[in-house]
Amino acid sequence: MGLLGSALVENLIRAGFTVRGYDTAPERVREHEARGGVPARSPADAARGATVVMTCLMTADIVGDVLLGPDGALTTPEPGTIVIDNSTIHPDASAALAARLTQRGVPMLDAPVAGSSGQARRREALMVVGGDPEVFARCRPLLDALTERVRHVGPNGAGARAKLVVNLTLGLNRLALAEGLLFGLRQGLDGSALLAVLKESGAYSRAMDLKGARMVEGRFEAEGKLAQHLKDVELMLEVGHAAGAPLLATALHRQLLLAGVARGLGDHDNSAIIAVLRSLVDSPR
Repeated sequence: MGLLGSALVENLIRAGFTVRGYDTAPERVREHEARGGVPARSPADAARGATVVMTCLMTADIVGDVLLGPDGALTTPEPGTIVIDNSTIHPDASAALAARLTQRGVPMLDAPVAGSSGQARRREALMVVGGDPEVFARCRPLLDALTERVRHVGPNGAGARAKLVVNLTLGLNRLALAEGLLFGLRQGLDGSALLAVLKESGAYSRAMDLKGARMVEGRFEAEGKLAQHLKDVELMLEVGHAAGAPLLATALHRQLLLAGVARGLGDHDNSAIIAVLRSLVDSPR
């Protein structure tokens, strides 16, 4: 129940769902209880009595362990249990996990969230869903409680694939915005005025609304971490190589993100990509 998971939980509680929650960090469980959720001692405890089990985790291996490992959420699943995985993980691994769960009689939707934790909390993020259409229809009331924008994009794994495409494009939009803003700032232009011009121009992207002011003002408190986007970019390059898709700009983006993490910016907001660019030419302070 980190940045994104806690936002999804808040929306479910506001919509009247009972949410039993577990996280390996005890303080997150305490925060969950303070929000009105029911604390749990383990994944199995969180899933006890639940008709829907949701996961929001960093890697496919962790998702598999949380669901199927010792004291996992599916140790003794309730009849009719459905798994919804909101993680951003490798599409092939997601589809393979769904196949394993289906063999156990537990259908799964991969439903990663495209957008920041702030957007998710405001129900403005886009959820792209892969899985059986009938299972998707059964879960639609819960998905609609999470966000106003839900799209079913195909079978298991399709949601994970679409999320990588969205994140690739969004990440490059942020990088282009950062480079453009820094280009203007180094010429002496006013950052706020320049951002307003960009929003009125053909160069406009939603990244300007979401991250532009942060870049201009140097506010990098995390809604989506730089290091987490690096993890997604590594996935994009792996999937792109297998698919024969040339991700040249993304390969450069990876190098910049690696530089940012090396400079201690990994836990900053992903708008801090402008700080990475600045650090490449500025002397250490």
